[in-house]
Amino acid sequence: MDRLHAILNKGVEGHRLTEEEALFLFGIQDRAIWDVAAAADQVRQKKTGGVVTYVKNQNINVTNLCVNACGFCGYSKKPGDDGVYFFTKQQVQEKVRLAKSRNVTEICTVSGLHPDFTTESYTGLYRWIKEVFPEVHIHASNPMEVAYAARKSGMTTREVLSAMKAAGLGSLCGTAAEILVDDIRKEICPQKISTDEWIRIIKEAHGLDIPSTATIMYGHCESNEDRVKHLAILRKIQDETRGFTEFVPLSFIHMNTPLYKKGFARAGATGREDLLMVAVARLFLDNFNNIQVSWVKEGIKMAQISLLAGANDLGGTMFEESISKGAGAQNTDYLDPAEMQRITEDAGMKLRQRTTLYRLL
Repeated sequence: MDRLHAILNKGVEGHRLTEEEALFLFGIQDRAIWDVAAAADQVRQKKTGGVVTYVKNQNINVTNLCVNACGFCGYSKKPGDDGVYFFTKQQVQEKVRLAKSRNVTEICTVSGLHPDFTTESYTGLYRWIKEVFPEVHIHASNPMEVAYAARKSGMTTREVLSAMKAAGLGSLCGTAAEILVDDIRKEICPQKISTDEWIRIIKEAHGLDIPSTATIMYGHCESNEDRVKHLAILRKIQDETRGFTEFVPLSFIHMNTPLYKKGFARAGATGREDLLMVAVARLFLDNFNNIQVSWVKEGIKMAQISLLAGANDLGGTMFEESISKGAGAQNTDYLDPAEMQRITEDAGMKLRQRTTLYRLL
């Protein structure tokens, strides 16, 4: 038996892949990618059956003002820039009322790091949401925002997380991870927290019974080795905490980003890379049940193909999306569940609505 199929059989049979084996799979460049996808699809079937899930959610990107200047971001603004916005309590609550009328079960808030934000800015926002829509699940913030709030408020990150939970935070966004390799972080987001700090804050959240997603942002200037290191960190955390609800690969949208315009990043991942990211993650992350494909980043057709390569979740309806759109992505605002159902059934699966924490509705 050749090496590829020995590795794939090992994964399908439930044996843990090594980092070296994952690196080998990421390097596949011929039609054998379909063998990798087929093996990942078998693992998906064993773990989640023939069901594809989605959550009815609404994004509220509260402000695009940000003290950071990440090279992969085409969304953030500085004071005085054209197009700066910062929603008031009234504007936020109008959006929450709209979300309530749409029967969403989740509101997601991630924004720029506003120069004036403190812990109270985040907890106040959650309270505004709960005033209007007490039963909604708030999926919000990320380790970078937690660290920023802690620094601005003279608190520990654990204290910030506890305050956020008390104000209504239901789960933490596992974003700001990008690539959990400090040499790459120094190139693409030098002002963001380090790998170790991201890990520490995620573990603190899980320890406080605040679950989170896990993400990777790939297709810029990282190597396959960096991708594997990142996945290995996520797998190790999940071994320890079991606090990740899902893994979400985020394909780099390059068009309007400083990183790409300055020639530091390539023009995003290819379709082969997108397919292998989902499939290798399904085989390598043996302690994750759910792998989400981002239709916002990859488009509807690639999202459907990913359902046949290990993914079992289509993410959210969104209703409003600014961050990927700012980077140059198109058609990011809303995906009708009817369209989700069309592509799911066409792939031979069944669509089900879920909550943020994966309870089927």
